[in-house]
Amino acid sequence: MSAAANTEHISVGGNRQTSASDWSKHSGVLAYGADQNIALWKPLGDNVQGVYGTLRGHTAKVTALTFGQVDDSESSEGLVSGSADVQTKPRFIPLSLAFAHFEQAEGNEAAFMVAGGTRNDVQLYGIKKPLTEPEVTHCASLVGHEGWIRSLKLKRLHSGEYLLASTSADKYVRIWKFKPQGQLDGAVQSTSNGPIQQSSLNAKVQTVSVDSASYSVTFEALLLGHEDWVYSAAWNPRDDSQQLLSASADGTLTIWEPDETSGIWVSVTRLGEISGQKGATTATGSSGGFWSALWSPEGDAVTCLGRTGSWRLWKFDHGQQYWTQRTAVTGHVGSVNSLIWSPDGSYLLSTSSDQTTRLHAEWRQGTKRTWHEFARPQIHGYDLNCISAINSTQFASGADEKLLRVFDEPKSASVLLSRLSGIESSNADDLPETAAIPVLGLSNKAMDETIGENGVTNGDHAAQTPAFASDASVDHLNEPPTEDLLARYTLWPEREKLYGHGYEISTSASDGDILATACKASSLDHAVIRMYDTKSWTEIRPALSAHTLTVTRLAWSHPTHTQLLSVGRDRQWAVFKKIENTWQLLQCKEKAHSRMILDAAWSPSEEHLFFATAGRDKTVKLWSASGETSEYTLAQTLTRKKPVTAVALAQSSQEGKVVMAVGEEDGSVSVHVIDAPAGLQIITSREMQPEQCPSKTITQLIWRPQLPKCMEEGPGMQLAIASADCSVRISRVDVDALLPG
Repeated sequence: MSAAANTEHISVGGNRQTSASDWSKHSGVLAYGADQNIALWKPLGDNVQGVYGTLRGHTAKVTALTFGQVDDSESSEGLVSGSADVQTKPRFIPLSLAFAHFEQAEGNEAAFMVAGGTRNDVQLYGIKKPLTEPEVTHCASLVGHEGWIRSLKLKRLHSGEYLLASTSADKYVRIWKFKPQGQLDGAVQSTSNGPIQQSSLNAKVQTVSVDSASYSVTFEALLLGHEDWVYSAAWNPRDDSQQLLSASADGTLTIWEPDETSGIWVSVTRLGEISGQKGATTATGSSGGFWSALWSPEGDAVTCLGRTGSWRLWKFDHGQQYWTQRTAVTGHVGSVNSLIWSPDGSYLLSTSSDQTTRLHAEWRQGTKRTWHEFARPQIHGYDLNCISAINSTQFASGADEKLLRVFDEPKSASVLLSRLSGIESSNADDLPETAAIPVLGLSNKAMDETIGENGVTNGDHAAQTPAFASDASVDHLNEPPTEDLLARYTLWPEREKLYGHGYEISTSASDGDILATACKASSLDHAVIRMYDTKSWTEIRPALSAHTLTVTRLAWSHPTHTQLLSVGRDRQWAVFKKIENTWQLLQCKEKAHSRMILDAAWSPSEEHLFFATAGRDKTVKLWSASGETSEYTLAQTLTRKKPVTAVALAQSSQEGKVVMAVGEEDGSVSVHVIDAPAGLQIITSREMQPEQCPSKTITQLIWRPQLPKCMEEGPGMQLAIASADCSVRISRVDVDALLPG
C-alpha cells in the first residue's frame, strides 16, 4: 500500500536548453525540462502554486519537448520529449527543428522540415508520406547566418504562406517567407538546388518540394538589435498577429512586428534586464541571459528561462497598455545536497551544487497558502554541501572549501517575511539593513544604510555594485520576489568565517549553542569533528576523534542536545557526550553496517531514546540504549530494495509512536511507524507514490518541527525532500492514517 501524501511544493529549475519547454495552447500548462524530469506549471492559473507535478521516464537531461495533437480532435493533446540518454556521434548536431505539411498535398501525404544546428546554414527537407513510410530528401540550404543556428520557428499565415524565423549565435534574427509555387510576385526562381547567395537575397529563390507540392523560399528580413547570441524565438499564437518574440544572451526579450505602412520589421517592446545590470557576455565565457522564449495561448503573456534555471513572466495590461512582471517559478539547477527547517519551522533553507542557498516560505493570502522562494541568502563560488540553522535568523553553510560561513538575516528580508508569510522576528531592530558582495569577493558584507537630506544613501558603498547589492525596495513587495530581485537584492550578510578543517566541508549540525562540523577525509587526522561556540565563534577544543574516513552526517539528540551522533564512510557510528565540561567519546560501533553509513537521525524524545542509521548496504538500523551501562545496541533492522541514503524521525500524535521517513538511491521515499515502547517494532510501512517522489538519489529528508504554529496549517505532517534531481519538495503526509486503531 502507498502512504497518503499530498505534494504541497516543488521547486526545481529548468534545463538550459532552447527547445526544452513549451506552453500548451489548449490546457495552459507550461512544461519544461528539469534535469531528467519534466516539470508542469500553469503560469496564468488562479492558483499561483508554481510547479504542481513532474513527469518521470528519462534517464538523462531533457533537451527537447513539445505539445501536439494526438488525433484529429482539436482538444486532444500529447507531450513529446527527448533527452540526452541516446548516444550518437554525428558530425552535424541539430539544435532546432521545425515541421509543417504542404497545403497542396491531400491527406497530409507531404511535408517539409527545416533544421539548424552546428553549421551556419538552415537545411530544407521534403518528406514524402511523413505519417507512414517517410522518405526524406534534402532540397536546399538557406545561407546568411554566421554562427550556429539556435532556434527555428514557423508561422502559418491566412494566405497559406509560412514565415520562418531563424536565430543564431551571430546575434541576428532572420525571417524567411515560404510561398506556394506560383506566388513569387516577380521574384526570380533559382534553377539550382545550391545555397542562396548573400548578394541580392530578396531576389533569390529556393524551392522545397515533394512531387507536385512545393514552396518557394525567399529572404524576408534581418532583425538587428540584440547584443549577444540569440537563443530562441517564438511567434505569437494568435492567427491575426505576426509578432515575433526573441530571447538573447544579452538578457533581453524583444517583440518584433512588421510596420503596417512600410512592412519593415521593427522592435516594439523590450523586456528583461536593464543595461546597468548585465553581466559578462558569451565572448568572455558567460552563459547568461535568456535561453528560451514562449507566448501564452492568448498571446497576452510571455515567459522566458534564465541561466539560473528560473522563469520570468510578463502579462500585458490592456488597460494601462503596459507589460507587468508576475510571480514565476524558481529552483535549483544542481543537486540539492542539504535541507534544514528554521528552529520554529517557519521557513525552509536548501543548498545545492548550483552554488546557491535558497529560502522557501509560505505566501499567505487570506486562507490560500502557497510555497515560494523568498530569498537567496548565499550566491557562492563553490558547490555547497551542507547547511545548519543556528537560530531563526542565522545559519551556517559549508562548501567545497576549508571553512564554514555564518550568515545573519537582514532587516529587509525580515520585513518581507513578516508581511507576506507572517513570520515575526524578535530581534528585527538589531538586524543589519542589507548585504552586498564586493567586487571579486565571495563574502556578503553587511551594509547599514541611512538616507541623507538630499536623498542620497549614506554608508559604506565601496563594495557595492549594481549587480550584487541588496536593496531595501523588497520591503515594499506585495508578492514573492521575482528572479531579478532574488538574484540581486535578497542576500544575507556574512557574520563569521570558521576555520580549522584541512579539506572540503562535508557536514554540519547545530543545537543553537554549538556548531559541530566535519570535512572530507581519508585519514584519522582529518576525520575529526570540530565544534564552535555560536556566541563567541571560537573553537571548542580538543576536536573529537573516532572516524578514519569522511563523516557523512552529524546529529544532536532531542530535545536537550546532550549527545552528538556521527556516522561515516568507515561504516561506524560514534556517540559523544559532555562529561565534566569536556566532550568525550561515549560509544563507538565499528562495522555497524557492511557498507558506508550515509545518514543518521535521533528519536524525537528522550523518554524512548534511540537513533537510526542508514547505509549503502540497503538497510536502516535502529539502535536503543539498554541496561545500566546505557550502551546502544541494535534493536531492529529494516531492509530496503536500494541503498538507503536518507532517514528522518518525528513524533506522531500517538504517545510512543515515532514516524520514520526513508529515502533511497533511486529516489523512492517510504514512511514507517515505530512502536518505541515495544522494542522499536516497525508496525506500519507505506511507500509514497512514484509520481510524488524525485527520480534521483534522495540526499536528505527532514520533518517540519511539530510546533503549534506549524500544526495550525492543516492535518498531517510535512516532510521536506532534497534530491540529486535538483528538486526541493514539501509533502504533507497523513500520518494518522498509518497509526493503529
